[in-house]
Amino acid sequence: MAERSVDLGWLRIFVEVGRSGSLSSAAASLGLTQPAVSYQIRRIEEQMGVALFHRQHRGVELSSEGRRLFEIVEKAVGGVDSLVRSFRAEAERPAVRLRTDYAFSALWLIPRMHRFRLLHPELDIQIVATQRQERGHSDSGDVAVVFGARDEFGPEAALLLPEKVAPICAQGFVDKYGPFGDPSSLARATLVHLDTETPSPWFDWKSYFAELGISRDAYAGHGDLRFNTYSLVVQAAIGEQGLALGWMGLVDSLLAGRMLVTAGPVLDAPNRGYWLLPPKLQSVHAERLTEWLVREAAAMSPG
Repeated sequence: MAERSVDLGWLRIFVEVGRSGSLSSAAASLGLTQPAVSYQIRRIEEQMGVALFHRQHRGVELSSEGRRLFEIVEKAVGGVDSLVRSFRAEAERPAVRLRTDYAFSALWLIPRMHRFRLLHPELDIQIVATQRQERGHSDSGDVAVVFGARDEFGPEAALLLPEKVAPICAQGFVDKYGPFGDPSSLARATLVHLDTETPSPWFDWKSYFAELGISRDAYAGHGDLRFNTYSLVVQAAIGEQGLALGWMGLVDSLLAGRMLVTAGPVLDAPNRGYWLLPPKLQSVHAERLTEWLVREAAAMSPG
């Protein structure tokens, strides 16, 4: 004959009766009738094959078998209750989503996120990094940080990081192939490129050299490296693989720690850079994130 298992839903009734020592009190606590609780206890005892309670004139008392079961079941029921409360708390936590690209998220945002969490520990943030950024304000309540020019965005957009670039590399690369005191010497070095859509929405080596009036011989490009994400460009520069263009604001901590050094003139494009796009329908959580982003960016400004 197959053994019958105990219905786990009855165990909560058993625990409540064991705690209170009263069928009536347990029924009131559980929102049941006293006969319903009494019936369920009898069913449990029938399935267990032992008496779990001694009936007294006033209330009930756990039997020796009942006490042994109670010690186990009370912990199990308490653990389940605690887990369910944590599930509900997680589901009810406020959250906000930030859309941006890989470079901004990896090099600017993530190193600073601990400061936001200290200010707003109650708020969960989901970071969505992609190279295919939508240019408009979000209808879904997402905050966005997007690279582009001023005329691409509406009046609500705020410029977080104006575009300012300089050649960067590891000191070891300068020692081997430098110095690069004359800007034209940059064109003879191995360059690390960021492949982008055409035309590039930001400075690339072609436009950088054009701004300085420097021409690069075709043969000089042999041996250059190309990557489709800026994080890989930076890693290649750190690894002494060549000269890369460094965006100030993204590589500042690497320059401060001497993992990278500048190797040429700084150029800027004040009307281009990373723009903060608040959602069309601003929530209090999105507002906290946008205000924090503006403050963090302002703290980096020299003035």
